[in-house]
Amino acid sequence: MQATATVPANTAILEYATSCALPTPWAQFTLHAWVEPATGKEHLAMALGDLSDGQPVLARIHSECLTGDVMFSQRCDCGAQLEGALQRIAEEGRGILLYLRQEGRGIGLLNKIRAYRLQEAGADTVEANLQLGFHADARNYELCRPMLEQFGIQSVRLMTNNPRKIDALTRLGIVVSERVPLLVNRNAYNDKYLNTKQAKLGHMMAPVPTLEQDEKAVVKQD
Repeated sequence: MQATATVPANTAILEYATSCALPTPWAQFTLHAWVEPATGKEHLAMALGDLSDGQPVLARIHSECLTGDVMFSQRCDCGAQLEGALQRIAEEGRGILLYLRQEGRGIGLLNKIRAYRLQEAGADTVEANLQLGFHADARNYELCRPMLEQFGIQSVRLMTNNPRKIDALTRLGIVVSERVPLLVNRNAYNDKYLNTKQAKLGHMMAPVPTLEQDEKAVVKQD
């Protein structure tokens, strides 16, 4: 039996490394970097504005997607979500994006490509991960705790469609004061993928009604 690596109880889940200015098309963020001792992976945060004033912080937990974030793949909505979240933070002048190196919902880049091949043969995104011997979602959101703690963040307005992220932060003691939908780039190539995430992973793919829409609904019912 192959031995599995364990992390000593006194070893931090993340070790802070360094930071620098990062100009982008939308704003100049500060880029912060951590190292995960158990895996050697490097995780990042892009921060803007004063985050330690006690007010809920506009936040996004974004899992790395090389094909979507860098190669403009239309098989998912990841790249558009990354860009949309950064633009939203820049517009508000305050917020944070955690960039976790957990490609393919935690299975890694090569296995994600293998999963894509299985999807081309008829499997959906959940079935493909399971056929490869992985969980449908193998990500570890415990990494968020030390990253948010470093900025003194205790409450967030979370940009997500994924209820698991809300549950994970809640279990970590982070208050999710608001869910901000991030519905972008649905197209002919990712429509099945998005429908599967809604049906099998519980993603919330319907826009949150605005106050004006709620008022119209009440009038219609009357």
